[in-house]
Amino acid sequence: MAAHLPIYEKSDVEVLERHRVFKGFFAVDKLSLRHRLYAGGWSQVYTRELFLRGRAAGVLLYDPARDHVVLVEQFRVGMLNSAHQSPWALELVAGMVDEGESPEDMASREVLEETGLTIGQAQFICEYYNSPGGCDERISLFYAEVDSSHAAGVHGLPEENEDIRVVVLPRAVAIAAMQQGLINNAMAIIALQWLQIRKIESGAESA
Repeated sequence: MAAHLPIYEKSDVEVLERHRVFKGFFAVDKLSLRHRLYAGGWSQVYTRELFLRGRAAGVLLYDPARDHVVLVEQFRVGMLNSAHQSPWALELVAGMVDEGESPEDMASREVLEETGLTIGQAQFICEYYNSPGGCDERISLFYAEVDSSHAAGVHGLPEENEDIRVVVLPRAVAIAAMQQGLINNAMAIIALQWLQIRKIESGAESA
């Protein structure tokens, strides 16, 4: 079956006005735009705020000898409104891609900064937009193998207010935590599901 391709392209959108309305740790632009409609013709002109985050990457660290995953735990302000869950999240090693830096290089840099571990060539998993309804963030996901016996401690850059705890879990425990909603961010969920599918397809585990 052929892959489904969108009917329209970027050229089918007209941005009539765009200006920066906020600049802080992140930035927000306000756009006036219109686009072609499936029924024909053009939409009315309307406004949208676009949250600018740019490129990011995350890497799933896995120890195949011990069947353990290496995750990190840190405070996340976006989870403060939750009435039932801690704002400290279990996540993949991840970060923003600097200008002129490749996502692969960022993955290696962040693994060292956040865990003290070094990795070789990271395997590409997928790329996706985190919340395209209002944010431009595009995330590249990678997989890398490590020796989890060397993974421990608290890491991060104090000048960036990072306070990151390394957490090593058996893969089965991490999968259970995901299924229970304790691992609740898209990057970690996608990567752990990818790892589980890989195990099933290799015959190492039943579906």
